[in-house]
Parts: sequence; structure tokens; C-alpha cells
Amino acid sequence: MLAALTGLGLSTAAGLNAYIPLLVVGVLSNLTDTVRLPDGYAWLSNWGVLAIIAVLLAAEVVLDKVPAVDSVNDAIQTVVRPASGGVVFSATNAAAELEKSSWMTEHPWVGWLLGIGVALAVHAMKAAARPLVNVGTAGAGAPVVSTVEDAGSLGMSLIAIFLPVLVIVALVLLAVLSWWLLRRVRRLRARRRAARSQPPG
Repeated sequence: MLAALTGLGLSTAAGLNAYIPLLVVGVLSNLTDTVRLPDGYAWLSNWGVLAIIAVLLAAEVVLDKVPAVDSVNDAIQTVVRPASGGVVFSATNAAAELEKSSWMTEHPWVGWLLGIGVALAVHAMKAAARPLVNVGTAGAGAPVVSTVEDAGSLGMSLIAIFLPVLVIVALVLLAVLSWWLLRRVRRLRARRRAARSQPPG
């Protein structure tokens, strides 16, 4: 069950930022015994690959904080983030160890599907919320929300690996935060519309 929670947490993190969980898993597999990559995923611990991921992460961090550009980036990431979710779910053996199921072990592609599905759902929520944030805050909210998302991705990745039992709690907090943010942005938009509709003077 813990392996499943690890995979779920990492896939959720990938939905927020594709590169952070990949980097966390790769670095930890090199420097600690916490993450042991299964056969076929040794490439993820290659320092050259990790350097490329780090460069992509740096670009993502910058682009995702620019209003309008962030929406274009989200469109591109519609493929990248789910793929990352599939990789980190499978690379951490989450699917193979899910409930100690021999069927899951014999069908590793299921791990890919689970990781892709979770990351895609989180990505869709993020991509839908960002335009509302940009419009509701006149673009000022983009860097703030993006920073929160990056921090959430890093935090979720570390929780998933070191304290997987807390993944459920983290997911609940993420859902509550998203709900609160959307309500706040919608209220701001409603106030601006009301202000515009009022006759001058």
C-alpha cells in the first residue's frame, strides 16, 4: 500500500511540474538507498539525463510565471506532465507492489496508465485554473501561484518518498487550496464586473 501511495504522490507532483519529481527520484536514487530504480529505469539516475531535466525545469520555472505564456506552456505540458507521471509511478515500483498483486507485477503497463491518469487530472485542474487566476488578478497572481505549485510539487515528491502515509493528507490539502483559490479568483472577477457595470460619477 505504501508503494501505491508513493506512486500516487509522485504522479500528483508531476501534474503540477513534470520535472521536479523526475529530478527528485533520479538524485535520490544516486545519493541514497531510499529510491531503488527497477530494471529499465537506470537512465533516470544518469547524471547527464538529470542535467537535461534540470535545464528543462529551469525553463519551466521561468515560463510558468509569465501571464499568457503560462497558458501556452500548459498546452505543451499536456503531453509532458502525464508522461512524467507514468514514469515516476512505474520507476518507483508502485505498480508492481500495489497490494502485492502478482497481476500488477505481470502487467507493468498498468502503472503507466495509473501515473498518466493521475498526472493528467492534476494538470487539467492546473491548466483550467491558471487563466482564471491571470484574469482575476490582472496577471499579478501568475508568479505567486506558479511558485506555490512548484513548492507543492517538491513537497509532494518528498512526502511521497519519505512519508507516503501522509500523501492522502497532502492531497486533501491540495484540493482545499485549489477550491479556495478558485473561489477567491471568481469573487475578484465578480467585483471587477460589478465595478465596470456601475455608471461613472
